[in-house]
Amino acid sequence: MKRFKCITIMGIIFVLATGSLAHFVYGWTGNNRIAGLFTPVNESVWEHMKLLFFPMLLYAFFMIWLCHDRFPCVVSGLCFGIAAGTILIPVLFYAYTSVLGKNTLVLDIGTFALSAGAGFWIAYRLTLSCRLKRYTLLGCVLTGVLFVCFLWFTYHPLELKLFEIPD
Repeated sequence: MKRFKCITIMGIIFVLATGSLAHFVYGWTGNNRIAGLFTPVNESVWEHMKLLFFPMLLYAFFMIWLCHDRFPCVVSGLCFGIAAGTILIPVLFYAYTSVLGKNTLVLDIGTFALSAGAGFWIAYRLTLSCRLKRYTLLGCVLTGVLFVCFLWFTYHPLELKLFEIPD
């Protein structure tokens, strides 16, 4: 149990570090279209959701490989944790910007950090409780749909506020 908690905390650190670096990868690669599939291509909230989704998904494969024998519900926990953390980014962003009337870098960073922590906390709790084990397939499908949506909407965004660059 203590080892699983340490692996989870390392996951939060991994996502915060790689997500922060990922913010700049598209520019660093000279706007490489493949890099843009996995990292933000602009400043929209949708694109910033990738900063959590892809690093947490990558770390999830590591956690599953390391922990699936001792924790049979790790897949369902991580799938729902990834979805929750990713969805929390626009929820928190639009909540605080509706109150302040503008976005600020400090609160944007805080939104990312809080969402990463919440995603892993949810994954941790669901893994230990096994509450959603029977929904593992649904969680995997949800994660897969998010994955495909990130790839598709990167270069084919919808005309929704989520895909617009905030003022």
